[in-house]
Amino acid sequence: MTTAQSGTTSPLLSPLHDRHVALGAKMADFGGWDMPIEYPGGGVVAEHTAVRERVGVFDVSHLGKASVVGPGAADFVNACLTNDLRRIQPGSAQYTLCCDESGGVVDDLIAYLKSDDDVFLIPNAANTAEVVRRLAAAAPEGITVSNLHHDYGVIAVQGTKSDEVLESLGLPTGHDYMSFVEADWQGRPVIVCRTGYTGERGYELVPRWDDAPALWDALVAAVEPFGGMPCGLGARDTLRTEMGYPLHGQDLSLDISPVQARAGWAVGWKKDAFWGKAALEAERANPTRLMRGLLVTGRGIPRAHCAVAHDGETVGEVTSGTFSPTLKQGIALALLAPGVADGETVSVDVRGRGVEATVVKPPFVQVQVREA
Repeated sequence: MTTAQSGTTSPLLSPLHDRHVALGAKMADFGGWDMPIEYPGGGVVAEHTAVRERVGVFDVSHLGKASVVGPGAADFVNACLTNDLRRIQPGSAQYTLCCDESGGVVDDLIAYLKSDDDVFLIPNAANTAEVVRRLAAAAPEGITVSNLHHDYGVIAVQGTKSDEVLESLGLPTGHDYMSFVEADWQGRPVIVCRTGYTGERGYELVPRWDDAPALWDALVAAVEPFGGMPCGLGARDTLRTEMGYPLHGQDLSLDISPVQARAGWAVGWKKDAFWGKAALEAERANPTRLMRGLLVTGRGIPRAHCAVAHDGETVGEVTSGTFSPTLKQGIALALLAPGVADGETVSVDVRGRGVEATVVKPPFVQVQVREA
């Protein structure tokens, strides 16, 4: 929404915005939304540790929501997005990418296959309108693409105690990783998805927009006996970086393809068609740079755009970097020349000072996200 008097754009608000303000959260812009970065009582490190060791609850309602419905909707989505929906059954979810014809990434998203004629999508906040626009422009007659961004909230419950938390509220648990159940909570519909962005066992709950506050209140109360707490997007970022999960706009973009980001596992190479297929196939045969992990052995915290050198020559740059609360050292994702191998030592330019790091294959920490 735009303020006519000043010409400036006001941030969008989550259905839980008042809850975050009441809790004293530090708020900041994220993808055009005013979202909690951390809460009083420990901040990012305490929230990160709660998820790794116990449980945390996140408001991620800024994430987009869209639907593609109509005869053959799944086949249509499959011909547009990179991954192969034929690999999964209704009731399952799949990580996939929306690329342009150059192979650049418009967005990475989760597709929830409800049926052959109904696909629910969760894109990133800032990219939802563009993903919907592209799909709508390509949709044949009879298939409807709808932007449902403000129809649903999204609340993530992540950590080793997430099952116990959901069970205490009478919500379903224990379904397979990357699957979902359409449930009912106190007479309100909610989708319970065994997905997440932290690497820990967990769930993402998708209630109706107006039902999100009551569910949030119940979850915040339910995590407390397990040593859990509300968590902001600061902890979400350190958790996802420890797993090597990409963030669109940093590790994936119109300039960083799935091949470069080493996300080829989310590409259905054998499919007849998807957006950007020809460009990605050509790049796959001769990539010019590839995503690697950097485990810092020197003193310093790498950040995005820090240059990386090997044998005195610049070989790439950091895309995401942070301090790992779990490892107590700096970690990073970086786009490097393909000749730089795992195990080699590189130097990261942190504020003009060379900091040593070892090239590794993420994740940086071991978790049990896929366990039954």
